[in-house]
Amino acid sequence: MSLKNCHNFEDFRKLAKKKLPSPIFHYIDGGADDESTLRRNTDSFNDCDLVPNILASVGNPDLSTTLFGRKIDMPIFLSPAAMQRLYHHEGDIASARAADKFGTFYSMSSMGNNTIEEVSNISSGPKLFQLYVHKDRSISDDLIERSRRSGFDAMCLTVDTLVAGNRERDHRSGFTTPPKLTLKSLMSFVMRPEWVFNYLTHKKFELSNVAKKTDKGTNIAKSVMEYINEQYDPTMSWKDAEYCVKKWNGPFALKGVMSVDDAKRAIDIGCTAIMISNHGGRQLDGSRSPFDQVKAISDVVGDKLEIILDGGVRRGTHVLKALAAGAKACSFGKMFLFSLAAGGQKGVEKLLHNMQDEIRRNMVLMGCKTLKEIDASKIIYRK
Repeated sequence: MSLKNCHNFEDFRKLAKKKLPSPIFHYIDGGADDESTLRRNTDSFNDCDLVPNILASVGNPDLSTTLFGRKIDMPIFLSPAAMQRLYHHEGDIASARAADKFGTFYSMSSMGNNTIEEVSNISSGPKLFQLYVHKDRSISDDLIERSRRSGFDAMCLTVDTLVAGNRERDHRSGFTTPPKLTLKSLMSFVMRPEWVFNYLTHKKFELSNVAKKTDKGTNIAKSVMEYINEQYDPTMSWKDAEYCVKKWNGPFALKGVMSVDDAKRAIDIGCTAIMISNHGGRQLDGSRSPFDQVKAISDVVGDKLEIILDGGVRRGTHVLKALAAGAKACSFGKMFLFSLAAGGQKGVEKLLHNMQDEIRRNMVLMGCKTLKEIDASKIIYRK
């Protein structure tokens, strides 16, 4: 299989599986506990149907929208994702350039392998920085200040990772950051010589944005779960979130909001957006999917916040369903990480091109000239 023949999520996933050592592939692919929420994130889109209108003389539909104060060319963007250097040696740089080329947001993780400044220097496109509140508050303050100086347009605070979810695939595979060879994983790395060569001959693996603040997960082998449990503050509160909102003083989203009450409280502390997300099914297994909650949250706060559905998106029709339910845009992680592993920057560009084509084609089939026409009348939920 080649990148040219990657037409959908499963194609990118299969190609990534051929290129990545098993522990790293399963880190992307897996979820928490029994992975029921991981599956539900995508399955939930099948609980409703789109209702098209005919003879609408659509022509070439307008896919653009405004998010975080920036116009973007289509209502999708890349979710913040840690440690992209593991999936392709160009990591964050490849993803940021691809997003820039397609006129949409690149979201940078606190746990990126490139610095805030490096990404800012190579991309003039819309940029979102994703923040975690560390026990050492000076780390969070430093990330906010550097993002501001580097011209990032918006910030999101991830609030659903106070402790790491039980990601059993990582226990079985022995996944660590940076990768550490064990008897169990050795053959998997040996069978992926191209990945090993690129990993060893390019930039050293480190969590570049926090490397000067902490050596956890940087100079020693640590599992992601150990890093989260050691470094992130499990006592983070609404007061801490409000502090971050005020310190940033610009477009700001809470990522990990799943309830109507929390969405309303996000307004109270000054947020301009929320990302309805369960961390890709990697935290609380058995929780609702983001799509399950979009309508209920939008019905209450949709005119006061920009609502972003994060997670489970695999098709352009999923994006249209999310917009009809009340979201303004969608973001996704697994899908773009598989495309990054499959082909670096070209892989992410191929994915974004595929999604752009799907959204445009489906808008024509729906009889919608603009995204504003994709409203509640265009969707019916099954009983």
